[in-house]
Order: sequence, then C-alpha cells, then structure tokens
Amino acid sequence: MGFLDGLLGRSKPPKANLDVLFSVPQAALTLQAEGFTFTGQGAVCFRDGEGRADDEVIASAQEMIRTDPTASVELNHDEFGFSWLEVSRPSSDVANLVTDLHAVNSTMADQGFDTAMLCSTVVFEYEGHRLALVYLFKRGTFYPFVPDPAGARRRDNPTELRMRALIEKDVPIEPDLGRWLAIWGAPGL
Repeated sequence: MGFLDGLLGRSKPPKANLDVLFSVPQAALTLQAEGFTFTGQGAVCFRDGEGRADDEVIASAQEMIRTDPTASVELNHDEFGFSWLEVSRPSSDVANLVTDLHAVNSTMADQGFDTAMLCSTVVFEYEGHRLALVYLFKRGTFYPFVPDPAGARRRDNPTELRMRALIEKDVPIEPDLGRWLAIWGAPGL
C-alpha cells in the first residue's frame, strides 16, 4: 500500500492463501467421524468476464482436470449470474478434488482474474441432505453452508454451527458470521 492510499483510506485486500485448501481432507475426516459423507463434488465460483482471455483460462483449467479419467469438470451458470466450474471425483477422493480446486483457483489468480474469484465449495451429505464447506477466496477462510431441507431458501443454522465446532481446529473458520453467505444454486446442493 502506498503513502497516498494510506492517506485516502484505501487498502489492498490480502492475497488469498490457497494452500489452506489442502487442510480440507483433514476436516473431511473429522466430519466423516460424525456422520457427514463427502460426495465427490466441489466447485469454484467466479464472475465470468467478457472477452476471450478469461474463457481461455477457464478452458485451460478444465483441460488440466480432464487429464485424469476419474475426474469430470463442467461449467455452469446460476440464476444470480455467477459461473461455477464444477468438479466431480469418486466419493473416496477428497484429496484430489481439493487439488483440482486449488489448481483452478491458482490458474485464475495467476492469470490476473483473482478479483473475479468468489469462493470454492466441497460438498458433503448429512442425514439425507447436501451441504457445503465454503472457502472464501478473498478472506482465506471457510464456513459451512447448510440449506434447510424442510424449506426453500432457509438455512439449517444449528447444523452450520455444529460443523463449525467440529472443524475449527482443521481449517481457518471465518469469524464474521455476516460473511457466511447463502450460496443458493451452488452445484451439488
């Protein structure tokens, strides 16, 4: 941050610590011991820009993942205008899914699209419904998102808080509950 930026109250956001994604397999083991099951699905959410440059980066990330025959990757768009690069792996392969998500995030950030990155998800199942461990790209933290199976566009806050308590020693948890955003329409949920 420069002197003028300091005087004007502007600050640069911290660079994302993508390596914390590699702590997700430990969190998955902790959750599995409590009845949560990894589904083999995850995704990276971003704002898709205009032009060929970001399309080429996204195509490159997809091609990289497709080199492994046990992985599949698909580009989807939600009702809010966000793009999701959805990755699927066998349900026993959380480590390689995390590696794929890290590769997509790194590729996009290295090519200058880090301002377009929003979050990544790793999808689990608990008591018959889907939920996600969400990585906030700009914060380098995680939070659980658990849609309430009983109602549309409602959250299961007790299960979210239970998940937080279970994994807070495994991954850095987002301390500001106001940043635990609802990600309705996320792939796999």
